[in-house]
Amino acid sequence: MTDRPLSPADRALLDAASHGDPDAVRAALAAGADVEARDAEGRTPLLRAAFADRVAAARLLVGAGADVNAQDPQLNSPWLVTGITGSVPMLRALLPGGPDLARRNRYGGVSVIPAAERGHVGYVRAVLAETDIDVNHVNDLGWTALLEAVLLGDGGPAHREIVDVLLAHGADPRLPDADGSTARTHAERRGFREIAAALREAEDRAAGA
Repeated sequence: MTDRPLSPADRALLDAASHGDPDAVRAALAAGADVEARDAEGRTPLLRAAFADRVAAARLLVGAGADVNAQDPQLNSPWLVTGITGSVPMLRALLPGGPDLARRNRYGGVSVIPAAERGHVGYVRAVLAETDIDVNHVNDLGWTALLEAVLLGDGGPAHREIVDVLLAHGADPRLPDADGSTARTHAERRGFREIAAALREAEDRAAGA
C-alpha cells in the first residue's frame, strides 16, 4: 500500500529501519528517501523499526520528522506498537515525536492496555510515570488495562505487579466490563487470590474516599 511507487532510496530506508542500521538510515535519507514511505503492508520506516525494536534507527527517524502516530491498515502506529512489544527504550525514543496518547488500536485501546495484558511490567510502569496516558481508558471490548491484566493475564508475578502499578497510578477497580463484572470478580472466578485480595482492598479504599 503506497501512494506512489517506491524509489530505490525509499526501499533502502525501509530495509535499513527493519534491520536497525543507523548508517544505512542516514544514507537513505541523504539520498532523498521519504521518511513516510510505505511498504506493501502500509508500514512506514518508523513503524517497521518499532516492530523490530530498532531503537537507534527509530531515534534517527524521529529526528528526521517521522510521524510516531502514522497508522497502517491494521491501525498499528509506532507508538501503539510499543504497548505490544513492551519496549521501554523504544517508548523513550518516540516521546520526542509527540505521541498521541489517545490514538486507538484496532480494538479501540491505547498502548497501556496491550502492555498490561502481555505482562510488560516495565512498560506499564514507565508509560504511566512518564506520560499522561489515561489509565482508565475503556476499549471497544469494554475493558480497561486493569480488566485486561486480569482477564487475559495468567495471574502470575508479572500480572500481579501490573495490577499494583495500575492501582497506584489511579486505575479504578470499580469500573466493570460490558457485562457488569469488575476486575475483582474476574480475579475471583479465575482463582487469582492475591490479585483478588489487592483489588478488594482497592475497592474498599475507593469506597471510603
